Amino acid sequence: MEPLIARLDEQLPAPIRERRPVGGGSINDAWRLELEDGQRLFLKTHGRPPAGFFEAEAAGLRAMADTGSIRVPEVIAVDDEFLVLEWLEGSPGADYWTTFGEQLAALHSHTNNRFGFERDNFCGLTPQPNPWTEDGFRFFAESRLIHQGRLARDSGRLEPADLRRLETLAARLDRWIPEQPASLIHGDLWGGNAHTGPNGEPVLIDPATHYGWPEADLAMTTMFGRFHRDFYEAYLANSSVERGWEERIPLYNLYHELNHLNLFGGPYVQAVRRTLERYV
Repeated sequence: MEPLIARLDEQLPAPIRERRPVGGGSINDAWRLELEDGQRLFLKTHGRPPAGFFEAEAAGLRAMADTGSIRVPEVIAVDDEFLVLEWLEGSPGADYWTTFGEQLAALHSHTNNRFGFERDNFCGLTPQPNPWTEDGFRFFAESRLIHQGRLARDSGRLEPADLRRLETLAARLDRWIPEQPASLIHGDLWGGNAHTGPNGEPVLIDPATHYGWPEADLAMTTMFGRFHRDFYEAYLANSSVERGWEERIPLYNLYHELNHLNLFGGPYVQAVRRTLERYV
């Protein structure tokens, strides 16, 4: 840790006076830094991060910040071994969920004529390819579902027959999913990545940012327990997403089920198979 602290001191606006470990993450180690000038910062480290891991997260945060639509932590410093962000902390305000829905819709209003992103990144520790692709169905099929499925097959977590069924589903996405714009989305929007700023405002953290389907972000908000109903009402009132999006949740969240299978193994194989059985 000490060599890393020495490198940090070279990049930060003031020397580190104190560091304390903080919890909440399952992938990285996290610390609260207090500098000699009184600033508080958030430090993320990893013992063996994949190449470009923290730089990819920083790029996603900056892309969302550039829209001015919703608050994300400012990137203070980044290199191969760490990411330093501004420290944001607070309690949700009375209109937190309504504001969150409105601001996520504003983020999704930033569109591109192609799906993908300026660079590949990660969903958790899993590589997430983001090749520029004109067809959203092809992008989600190849760069999301089949990519994850092949990783799971190669590691022995999925049987070859499971992958064949996944490939069949991926080829039929347009049967169930409507045309949608390539919108700038968070990419991993479960409850743990919905944070609160010092004024009670919504803050997005830990992104897997790319231009993708807006409904995919909404679907992820339901994977580990739904957000507050005010969030969905505000989002739908300020976006072009139709209320029927809920019927398509299993298709979008299949990507995250596969990712969790690759990251954690265990019961997620049954979740993947239940979704495949529903459609194929």
